[in-house]
Amino acid sequence: MPDGRLLVIYLNDHLAGAALGTELTKRSLRSNSGTALGTFLEGFLAEVEEDRRSLERVMGALGVKKSPFKRPAAVVAERLGRLKLNGQVRGYSPLSRVLELEGLTMGVEAKLSLWQNLRDVPEVSAQLRGVDLEALIERAERQRSNLERERLSAARRAFAASGS
Repeated sequence: MPDGRLLVIYLNDHLAGAALGTELTKRSLRSNSGTALGTFLEGFLAEVEEDRRSLERVMGALGVKKSPFKRPAAVVAERLGRLKLNGQVRGYSPLSRVLELEGLTMGVEAKLSLWQNLRDVPEVSAQLRGVDLEALIERAERQRSNLERERLSAARRAFAASGS
């Protein structure tokens, strides 16, 4: 039998990560509105929100209660992340775009691991028969590939423009 306490912590950590990813996506979308990246991020945001709802359904199916502390802490962490140096005293820079896309890529990689772990632990997956973990895995793999394309494009533009 799996250690339920560890699963509760793990799922709540991922739920907090989903909140952080949602906030980071919204911030990046605001900064890139009206661009091809902005259009991509609109669709990505809808998927990230659906993935969060899927995780909440998983938690419900497993009888895992949401932590009242982790989600607000994740939102605060995202806002603190805005204080990072990006080569400008104020405002958005090409480096901001690269760092945001890197952060989103790391979040999707973690989400992919989550879905794979849930699928590959028989004691857990047996309780999730109504959840299409394969579809969630495929979507995370596609998100990772698309984010990688956008990240590389942003890096090329940022670093070619800087001459570094």
